[in-house]
Amino acid sequence: MAEAAPRLTRLLEQLLGVPLPVRIRAWDGSQAGPPGAPLLVVRNRRALRRLLFKPGELGLARAWVAGDLTVEGDLYAALELMSGLVWERGDDARGLLQTLRDPEARSAAVGLLRLAGPPLPPAPPPEEVRRTGHLHTRRSDRRAISHHYDVGNDFYELVLGPSMVYSCAYWEPDGTLETAQRDKLELVSRKLGLRPGLRLLDVGCGWGSMAVHAAREHGVGVVGITLSQEQAAYARKRVADEGLTDLVEIRVQDYRDVTDGPYDAISSIGMAEHVGAERYLEYARTLHGLLGPGGRLLNHQIARRPERDESSYEVDAFIDAYVFPDGELAPLGTTVTQLERAGFEVRDVESLREHYARTLRRWVANLEAGWDRAVRLTSPGRARVWRLYMAACALSFERNRIGVNQVLAVRTPDPGTSGLPLRARTWTA
Repeated sequence: MAEAAPRLTRLLEQLLGVPLPVRIRAWDGSQAGPPGAPLLVVRNRRALRRLLFKPGELGLARAWVAGDLTVEGDLYAALELMSGLVWERGDDARGLLQTLRDPEARSAAVGLLRLAGPPLPPAPPPEEVRRTGHLHTRRSDRRAISHHYDVGNDFYELVLGPSMVYSCAYWEPDGTLETAQRDKLELVSRKLGLRPGLRLLDVGCGWGSMAVHAAREHGVGVVGITLSQEQAAYARKRVADEGLTDLVEIRVQDYRDVTDGPYDAISSIGMAEHVGAERYLEYARTLHGLLGPGGRLLNHQIARRPERDESSYEVDAFIDAYVFPDGELAPLGTTVTQLERAGFEVRDVESLREHYARTLRRWVANLEAGWDRAVRLTSPGRARVWRLYMAACALSFERNRIGVNQVLAVRTPDPGTSGLPLRARTWTA
């Protein structure tokens, strides 16, 4: 029998109709492909069965999370080279049927089935979400949030660093992750016009970083809400350690259940991605109703590029199954429209796309530096999920496939006075 790597490379190129841009090392130690290219390691035949039974991104993700497939060398370079073969080929089922109309492709698929061994589909890795019921109910949202955020606070400390801020930092050219996250929290505070005596609602408060910053640096009274029990426990301890219990209250609460408005300001940082398209107007109207006249909302949210036909949008299979269950991205224009429909006046939009790419690369570096501990704190599969998702997202931000924006909106009262200065921004060259 021919060595596995040359045979596998030939069959994959015959099936895909293009040369493989990466080098392959197979389970028997053989190698094939461009010299010097990133090395894709196929550790066992089970990786092929995963790809054959679930072609496309989800099959690759299952093989990666299970440890059947890995990359040696530059992970970013490998993902960039492979993106055209996976993420840019469209729907995997339709694409596969189209491909298999070609006799050579059918022959290659048969060859891969023989090479893969016994034709039994492997079970998905235990880290994959098994979902039931309706999307974006209070119960399903709690379950989805728990899947992503209740991984363990020690694990998040390893990845995020001491700031425990899980959204993009705001970088100076020579800044550190910690100073950049502090600057992001201060940017949000300035946009919201925080000052002593005001009342802030921090929706999706995470581990309490924004709540602590607003109270400590600006003397604001803060209510922070999260659906994660682990986040809430960590945030409450931080508040107590900072001596801010008279200013900050942390609740495990759904935003739909907050009834103690009005607030002077609301921060929603990296939370709206969990809301869902069907619930987004409800989310915007709820926050509008919780603000007093002249109150400000700072909505910090990841955005995708718009589709030619928005009805064809599908949630990323890997992200949905392993990272953010039920999460959805919307184009920036859709978000602005929904906020305006809810009654807000949108006053400022700032893109932080490049800032998020840099932040993600820093988080990946933290994870890789503490890899053995990360595996002990979670599981090998969970650590692999995080490494792949953060590296892939960094590339997506860098290549303008997705973006992130801070939208400042005001509940402008009927007389039309927004309360914002005439020149709210200071631009530099």
